[in-house]
Amino acid sequence: MIRIAQPAIGPEEEAAVLAVLRSGRLALGERVAAFEEAFAAYLGVRHAVAVSSGTAALVVAMRAHGIGADDEVVVPVFTFAATANAALLVGAQPVFVDIRADDYTIDVAQIEAAITPRTRAIVPVHLYGHPVDMTALGEIAQRRGLVVIEDACQALGASWQGRKAGAFGTASFSFYATKSITTGGEGGMLTTDDGEVARRARLLRNQGEEERYVTELLGHNFRLTEIAAALGLAQLPKLDGWNEHRRANAAWLSEHLEGVVTPVERPGAHHVYQQYTVRVPSNQRDALCAALREQEIETAVYYPRPLHRQPLYQKLGIGGSFPQAERASQEVLSLPVHPALTQDDLERIAAAVNGVRRRRTGVGTRRG
Repeated sequence: MIRIAQPAIGPEEEAAVLAVLRSGRLALGERVAAFEEAFAAYLGVRHAVAVSSGTAALVVAMRAHGIGADDEVVVPVFTFAATANAALLVGAQPVFVDIRADDYTIDVAQIEAAITPRTRAIVPVHLYGHPVDMTALGEIAQRRGLVVIEDACQALGASWQGRKAGAFGTASFSFYATKSITTGGEGGMLTTDDGEVARRARLLRNQGEEERYVTELLGHNFRLTEIAAALGLAQLPKLDGWNEHRRANAAWLSEHLEGVVTPVERPGAHHVYQQYTVRVPSNQRDALCAALREQEIETAVYYPRPLHRQPLYQKLGIGGSFPQAERASQEVLSLPVHPALTQDDLERIAAAVNGVRRRRTGVGTRRG
């Protein structure tokens, strides 16, 4: 089976974990601090705060900026639910905005219409590894006095006009098992240039304590373990190589796939292809998925339902009209692109997709 994702765990990671186990120090120690320092240096930001998940990073980011009851947070309607759920978890309300048709990121041109006197933040999501137009979004945020909280959970190493995703505001990253680097299944990072936001974030992840048993504010247990940090430290130096491998795999697939709409990389963007997502006519997607599964090629749909169609948000009455998200949810299909793929794997994927499409159409039509 060619998997949709395959974590890369090798001898360096195994040795790093064993060293932690032998040290006897398992929580918030030297390795967490070293991982934070290395991560901040990689992004070119002043502060990184390690937490237990990408969702925890989003919640902590919002709380560190004082976002709470009666506030609104602008988020794209086509993303993983955690982006909007984090706003609810701090007592705020997400306000949905539709996406662009080409790269699936928030349609910056529609953000102004979603802003009200209650709006406190914009949360752009660098979906699938493609960065948002942070130049245009940053101008809106600055002019309207809004906080930017980047959801960069799928975009570690991506950049917009030479600046890395996660370096434009306060940001969240995920080290879940399927991400570009993993810290053992779960883990996350908050990044910021704001020293006070970083200080509050460190309190919030650790029961509101900086000094042991001195509680300054209501916090969480969102700590990252030393084992997780050791894994992150072992994986971070490999990230750029893995991302370039993803980009090469994506380029090869885009050159050789037929009858599907392949991903774009907008001018100014450096796409890291956390997911390689094509478009397929909605009435053909299920058949293509089934045919690929029969040939032992795993696929996934990220995401089959926009947030305004989720039962939770329908129950809360948070909705609107989002035609691009609706269409994307019916047409997107992600194919394997991870660095562990061999040339034979790539050729199998292309042959399988093209074979199904040719049988359906009778010809090999390029790129839809």
